[in-house]
Amino acid sequence: MTLSLTGARLELGGVLRHSSSRGPVGRVHLNLAGQQANTLLHDGHAWKDFPRTLLGATRRALRAARAAEATLFVQASFAFVHAVEQGATIADPLRSCVDAILECEALVLASALPACVVRLGYQYGPESADLRAYRTAFRLGRPYWSGESGALQHYIHRHDAASALRAAAQARSAGKTYYATDSLAVSFERFMDAFAHRVGRSMPLHLPLRSRLLARAIIRPEHMQQTALPMPPGVPSPRVSGWRPRFADYRSGLDQVIEAWRDEAAGSAA
Repeated sequence: MTLSLTGARLELGGVLRHSSSRGPVGRVHLNLAGQQANTLLHDGHAWKDFPRTLLGATRRALRAARAAEATLFVQASFAFVHAVEQGATIADPLRSCVDAILECEALVLASALPACVVRLGYQYGPESADLRAYRTAFRLGRPYWSGESGALQHYIHRHDAASALRAAAQARSAGKTYYATDSLAVSFERFMDAFAHRVGRSMPLHLPLRSRLLARAIIRPEHMQQTALPMPPGVPSPRVSGWRPRFADYRSGLDQVIEAWRDEAAGSAA
């Protein structure tokens, strides 16, 4: 399989470049545009100007794929829009982001180029600069915006996201929309507290929900909306055909992050 990327410089792009190239024969273009926002680890700042930039990048990706004579176009998208399709009500500014995501999915599937969509859970992994920043903040005892404890979201380790995109890159995927998440939905609070425990902070501090107006000085409203947006029960489907996550839930995924960082530190010290 010959693979070309839009968004190769993103963290997910780096993982894809270093992952196995084995797969079906053909020229496949993966569009990762906008995936820097597909995580709960950036406090919402990656959503700035998102609708305009996502639409523009997706149109450019389609042109690049046609110029490269790609046989399949794979659009990396966002699993959280499933909640909106199932009736969840959200306001702007996150609503505008969702509208842009859905418009790009429709644009890709309606193009003359065979294409599919893979909706990914909220990403994390050892290469995440945002997760490293949280590690520093926890070690300094800083509080974080934990959101609604009852709002469960779907996550995916970034290495599993890369393998899902590669698994979807086959001719039979054309015209389809898939999901790729791990198997256990949890709140952002539970996810981040588990991470804090792994980096030595047994009692992580949470910004109180009543401080919402003050918190907006450092946290964009999109992030607050996302951490309060519950996903429908159950793992979203259909899943990418023939794909299974290596890290079944956030616990094993976070364990791998810590292990990778330890190996990295050991290698630097050697």
